[in-house]
Amino acid sequence: MRAAWNFCCHDNMHPLLSSNLSIRVAVGSANPVKVAAVRAVLDRLAPMALVIGVPVESGVPDQPVGDEETRRGARARARAALRDADAVLAIGLEGGVVAESDGGLRTCAWAVAVDRDGREGVGGSLSMPLPAVVAARVRAGEELGMAMDAVARASGTKAGPGAVGILTAGLLDRQRAYEPLVTYALAPWLAPALYDAAPATDDQP
Repeated sequence: MRAAWNFCCHDNMHPLLSSNLSIRVAVGSANPVKVAAVRAVLDRLAPMALVIGVPVESGVPDQPVGDEETRRGARARARAALRDADAVLAIGLEGGVVAESDGGLRTCAWAVAVDRDGREGVGGSLSMPLPAVVAARVRAGEELGMAMDAVARASGTKAGPGAVGILTAGLLDRQRAYEPLVTYALAPWLAPALYDAAPATDDQP
């Protein structure tokens, strides 16, 4: 018999994401794809929220390498945007590459959300192998977006479909790939009772 889960209730969400509350949400980037991804998620949760892009530094190289460095860049973007935009909630998004044991590269992306009270959420994935011809250019020092522009004879990949859009023939573009990451990062606000609950001790059932 399937258990009846009842967590999909807006009444259980953090007050910050109230559907009738007008809040200022900053995205740690001026990239329209990142801003649109956050706006698409917030439209379903807090449609009155004002979502703005804030150009900030990530504190990591233009082409982050490894999940840890990419995640660190997303966190730095979120914290800087929260500060610079005088927002109540901020989200940083960062895309990177990860070296595989077989010598190839895969993509990765991370989202970090922070608020003024110090609450933080993290979400990541967007993992797919890069073609060897693209990986070679990235290893030589090119940013992934630039490498994709050159190999696919495209332009504006970074602020448009992204590598994922080109490599999936448009079935999934960068914005739609980022939206789940933003949602994962917002989990502490979507289910605060669970995230705030103290772990059970040996004396508790």
